[in-house]
Amino acid sequence: MITKITGVLNRVLDEEVRLQVGALEYQVLVPEYIRRRVQGSLGRETTFFTSHYFDGNPMQGRVVPRLIGFTSEAELDFFDLFCTVDKVGTRKALKALVRPVKEIANAIQRQDAKWLTTLPGVGAATAEQIVATLKRKVTKYALSAQPSEPAADGSPAPAPSVVVDGNVIEDAYQALMTLGHSPVEARNRLDRVLTGGRTFASVEDVLKEIYNKGQ
Repeated sequence: MITKITGVLNRVLDEEVRLQVGALEYQVLVPEYIRRRVQGSLGRETTFFTSHYFDGNPMQGRVVPRLIGFTSEAELDFFDLFCTVDKVGTRKALKALVRPVKEIANAIQRQDAKWLTTLPGVGAATAEQIVATLKRKVTKYALSAQPSEPAADGSPAPAPSVVVDGNVIEDAYQALMTLGHSPVEARNRLDRVLTGGRTFASVEDVLKEIYNKGQ
């Protein structure tokens, strides 16, 4: 299984990119927000973190292996998580991700089903199912660093990173909510203490840092 691929970006099409790796050109399916991010990098070496899936109907005797690509492992992890929602398959998830992962994760975390219905192919029932399934699982993506736009010379933006274990982030977020903070306040407080890139071993360490600094 190919988990990461690096090559020269030859073409950026509507739903895919073409990557030249040696003598071979690979087709990599990408969601819309990734397509926008890399479209200024034509002719440059680009890396995608990838996953495989099989497209087609085995009953009809035609199944085609496809590569799906993202510019960071965290985004690929979120995509895999998104696909665990009932009735959200690979193709539907690819179509839906027109906004950056951080924005979608924020909407899920604040249980904003109405906002989620603005994503292509996501109706009201699906939006509610996404919230119900993922609302306690997306905190680390909501707090991850937002990738910068490509530089003026077309060089790709750096990939985001998550600086604290996801379970610690999730538990700290829930603890802040229990203490009476709104979802927005809880996220903002966590954002401020995580900005410096410091790691925390436990929820207690996170809360101590927040309240010692008056965050």
